[in-house]
Amino acid sequence: MRTQTIAQFIAVAITAAGLIGLPASSARAHCDTLDGPVVATARTALDTGDVTPLLKWVRPEEEGEIKAAFQRTLAVRTKGDDAKELADMYFFETLVRIHRAGEGAPYTGLKPGEAIDPAVALADKALESGSVDKLVDVLTNAMANGIQERFAHASENQKHVDESVGAGREFVESYVVFTHYVEGLHGLIKGGAAHHGETAAAHGETAAAHGHE
Repeated sequence: MRTQTIAQFIAVAITAAGLIGLPASSARAHCDTLDGPVVATARTALDTGDVTPLLKWVRPEEEGEIKAAFQRTLAVRTKGDDAKELADMYFFETLVRIHRAGEGAPYTGLKPGEAIDPAVALADKALESGSVDKLVDVLTNAMANGIQERFAHASENQKHVDESVGAGREFVESYVVFTHYVEGLHGLIKGGAAHHGETAAAHGETAAAHGHE
């Protein structure tokens, strides 16, 4: 979905800027966490017996599978607390798996709530408060710091580029990191409509390129 695409862009960009200190692989939206919006919607739907609010998380052709799983879950929930817990988890996993498949993203199981990327948490808070100002400030400052740090490193190394082959190589390495970082951020901005996995993959390719040049 569009809001999750934006959230993932924020997560990747802030992580790339070095604000949070997480590996790129952990920069993901939180639709596969137990505290995420998909499971939260599912909990409410099961308690009320109304599947309708869940259908927005899946494609039209997948509605039938979700409705069938929902009815099976409701039936099993009546057989006791243990059965209810197992049935609910079965349904959460089914819903999240189908949702992520619809986005072209892999399903690797439900994660605990603490797996939510801090950047995505900021995006959620912005939506809850109705103000994006803090998120804009954090993201803008993070990217500015990332650019400035890499520029300063490359600029300093450039002063010594001709002193030796080793110094020249050190400049080239910092130059590649700096220019690829800027290129990566620009690509994220231009490709804001990309979906789950695509921005992360692009970021991973950029990181890999750093290691090969």
